[in-house]
Amino acid sequence: MGRIRVLSDHVANKIAAGEVVERPASVVKELLENSLDAGATNIRVEIENGGRRLIRIADDGCGMLRDDALLAFERHATSKLHDVKDLLSIGTLGFRGEALPSIASVSRLLLETRSREEETGTRVEIAGGKILVCDEIARGPGTTISVRDLFFNVPARKKFLRTEQTELAHVASLVTHYSLAHPDKTFELWNGGTNLLHVTPVETPRERVFQIFGSQTLEDLVELKPREARLQPDPDEPARAYAVQGFLSRPQVQKNNRNSIFIFVNGRLIRDRLILHAISAAYHNLMPPACFPFALLFLDCDCEEVDVNVHPSKTEVRFRHQSWVHDFVRDAVRDQLMLSRPAPSFTPGAVSPGAVPAMQRGAELPYSEFSQTMQNETGGAGLPATVPDYTLMPPRSAEARFDFGEGGIAVNAPEQIPVAAEVSHAEPAVAETPLKLRVPDTHGGFPAEALPAAHSMSGIGNLRPLGQLHNSFIIAAGPDGLWIVDQHVAHERILFEQVLKQQAAGRVEVQRLLMPVILQLTAEQQIEYARIADELANAGFETEPFGNRTIAVKAAPSAVGQGDLERVIYEILEIAENELRSVSVSDLRRGIAASVACRAAIKVNMPLDQRKMEWLLRALAATDYPMACPHGRPVALQYATREILKSFHRI
Repeated sequence: MGRIRVLSDHVANKIAAGEVVERPASVVKELLENSLDAGATNIRVEIENGGRRLIRIADDGCGMLRDDALLAFERHATSKLHDVKDLLSIGTLGFRGEALPSIASVSRLLLETRSREEETGTRVEIAGGKILVCDEIARGPGTTISVRDLFFNVPARKKFLRTEQTELAHVASLVTHYSLAHPDKTFELWNGGTNLLHVTPVETPRERVFQIFGSQTLEDLVELKPREARLQPDPDEPARAYAVQGFLSRPQVQKNNRNSIFIFVNGRLIRDRLILHAISAAYHNLMPPACFPFALLFLDCDCEEVDVNVHPSKTEVRFRHQSWVHDFVRDAVRDQLMLSRPAPSFTPGAVSPGAVPAMQRGAELPYSEFSQTMQNETGGAGLPATVPDYTLMPPRSAEARFDFGEGGIAVNAPEQIPVAAEVSHAEPAVAETPLKLRVPDTHGGFPAEALPAAHSMSGIGNLRPLGQLHNSFIIAAGPDGLWIVDQHVAHERILFEQVLKQQAAGRVEVQRLLMPVILQLTAEQQIEYARIADELANAGFETEPFGNRTIAVKAAPSAVGQGDLERVIYEILEIAENELRSVSVSDLRRGIAASVACRAAIKVNMPLDQRKMEWLLRALAATDYPMACPHGRPVALQYATREILKSFHRI
């Protein structure tokens, strides 16, 4: 008897489940994508015990006929493909026909659905891949799928699940970002009886970002305006359309990993190395190498231009013209950062009780507000078990007012608040709402609508320098607030762009040395030197081998002093080997220019007169990217006028 046999459908479904169903969030992803493909406008997701006990997704999509409801649980049964040619132009989120049978094989699944073409709905109950019940039911159009006891028949897989909070976080992140990709739909997420997310349709992605993250987060993001391009690699073929838009964090918002970068290609949430690298390349020299931005990117293109059938869970794609797509995304992101010139800003961290939203004692705050409030009050040390009792201020009609009269200062209190003289001999009592005194503004008002927009470095060249802090930071004032400029990194950015432009034009200013500088190299440095000698020459360094593992430097860029020359050469040669060999020639040139600029820039603890400070600010404003130095450190911090007025209780 032969050794090769055909696996049963039961075993095959469990193997497919291992590829498709990794955790509860994987189930939510597959079912959520089916709801979107069905044309649903209202999607409700319910979770219990992190998805172990229950995952229920209800939608108002097109629903299924009775025969289709049964056939949907067969392997590779799908309504989205009819021919092998369809694989080359997939426009739906789901298409493989593996999700439902895979999920049903490792859970207790209940499907309730009804198509608008039928009078009654269908109820299908499956446990471990076996159909138990198939009945007619009365329900409205749409589909509801309940998945209970995930991995109940595969205990080994169940042990790999994380804690309830971790699994819930994965589900919440997935639903949140699909809601960002589809602002025209309603999304709800419930954990037990707690509503974690409820967003209604809006017209623009910006409004959806505001719904989910709030105004404070929206201020920290740069909106990537829609950018379109056409690619026509062959004159005989029609041009292919590409479009990209989204939201990007300012360079000062730095993450330790890429988990805050979310990429959607034709509405599909993916993890693509090509796009991730393009985003990182756009932020090159704007933030430190080990840091990453927050990004929410939507890339749309013709379906023929991207292959989505390269991963069982459909989380990876392959572009037909990868290099072009990489450069298109990189340039779009970098151009938007260059156009907006986002400036780092700081806000006073102290929170007064009056700044807390009004609420009843013991009332429950939304999680985001509650978490932020506790961090402000405890210094981030942790969250207390209960919500503290905040002191409530009386309504405006009950506020006392100071009256500056001839006889001194008197308090004019409203009738409903007892005057101090009337209660001076009364028994002590605890006031329900303490008296709040409002000092009138006698120095003129600041209309909020007249305040200039903040968080942009476009007008930094018009600032008025006030002086220096510790001979290291320039303090400057402008119509948009108070600025603190790091003089070293500002000059470093100026020199960096000057060196790059000189290299591109082939006109690097070079100074010849009276005596060559002899440098001893290690074996690794000798190899690196042989590989980048041409780029060193292009940057203005005239070098030549001078014996075994020794080089002689005869000339250097005029911006580099002789005292820093040896340090600059070693710094260039000691760039991490894996980084140097993986970057392009242009990135290598930027690395050399960054080293030259860092050593040539003015240092901290260096006094500057008024004329030099004004020149530095004007030269910084003329650069392409005044936000950060070549190594990613912020150049300036802004204390916005609006925040200053808030701190002084002017607005």
